[in-house]
Amino acid sequence: MASLDHPTNLKYSKSDEWVRIEGDEAVVGITDYAQDQLGDIVYVELLTDAGQTIEHDTKFGDVESVKATSELLSPISGEVTRINTALKDSPELVNDHPYGEGWMFAVKLTDPSQLDELMSAEKYLEYLEGR
Repeated sequence: MASLDHPTNLKYSKSDEWVRIEGDEAVVGITDYAQDQLGDIVYVELLTDAGQTIEHDTKFGDVESVKATSELLSPISGEVTRINTALKDSPELVNDHPYGEGWMFAVKLTDPSQLDELMSAEKYLEYLEGR
């Protein structure tokens, strides 16, 4: 796990999603650990569109890899402002750049206090070691 990246400027959920604050938006994706566990990602289905509201801990899509299909759970609530449509044609971006081009969606937060419930990079690494 030492070679996996977990940037300190992000917040992490127990379901292996990350959140990055960019101005008044929160960008969400899956962690380097999650994509590593899944293996080669062959399909990403996002069940939400810009303008829709998403609730904390609800399903926002699925990731299919050569190993398994996994549900994606939103670590935060908010109004979806944009989704990463590039993942439809290039799902491998999640493997190659999980914190960059492999992001999944962005929201305008409805409850910023939810960020306090997420883990720091240090706490996330401790959590992973306990799995």
